[in-house]
Amino acid sequence: MNKNRLFHVTLTDEERTQLLTFLKKGDAAGRKFTRAQILLLADETDASDEEIAGVLHVSADTVQRTRKKYVLTGLDGALTDKRHPGAGVKLTPDQERQLTLLACSEAPDGQVRWTLRLLADKLVELAWVDSISHETVRNTLKKTRPSLGCTKPTS
Repeated sequence: MNKNRLFHVTLTDEERTQLLTFLKKGDAAGRKFTRAQILLLADETDASDEEIAGVLHVSADTVQRTRKKYVLTGLDGALTDKRHPGAGVKLTPDQERQLTLLACSEAPDGQVRWTLRLLADKLVELAWVDSISHETVRNTLKKTRPSLGCTKPTS
């Protein structure tokens, strides 16, 4: 009756009560709600991952991963996601300073003002960065708020 499951879920009475209470509230994120249902079904029935997946309209891999996380990390680990680190910093503070100075400098010949794409290309041309998107340039300048093609006040 194992049905080729690697990780068997056996909830304690306290965990079962916690999950049922959690589901009755109905105010949780979808993933957490689905994982709670997976754990309850895995504990209450001898259903395979595929059968549970069919009932809950998720993939069998989702069921298997949830079972595994429960066995390895417990109830809280199975219900919650690990934090996903964001993308790394694109420009160092020194590079941001250089970009700001460049944006406030004279525009290239034939241009009225700097564009984001021109600035991105110039940063690469000057070898200040290996590559950079105009969106990164925009976000960086947005933080420092310079006006493209800054002009010095005339006296």
